[in-house]
Amino acid sequence: MQKTLIYLGLAIVLAGLFWPWLVKLPLGRLPGDIVIDRPGLKVYIPITTMVLLSMILSLLAWLFRK
Repeated sequence: MQKTLIYLGLAIVLAGLFWPWLVKLPLGRLPGDIVIDRPGLKVYIPITTMVLLSMILSLLAWLFRK
C-alpha cells in the first residue's frame, strides 16, 4: 500500500509539472465524444477519450507487471 501511495503521489506531481503541455493534447475533443450544448444544459460524455485512456492504462499496468 505504501508503494502504491508513493507512485500515485509521483504521478500527480508529474502531471502537475507537465500540465501546460498536457492541456494541448486533443483528449476530450476526440471524434466519438458526445457533447450536448443547449441553453441551460451542457452534457459531456467522453466515450472515445475514456476508451483510449483505459487502453493506455491497461498497457502500462501490463508492462509494469512483467
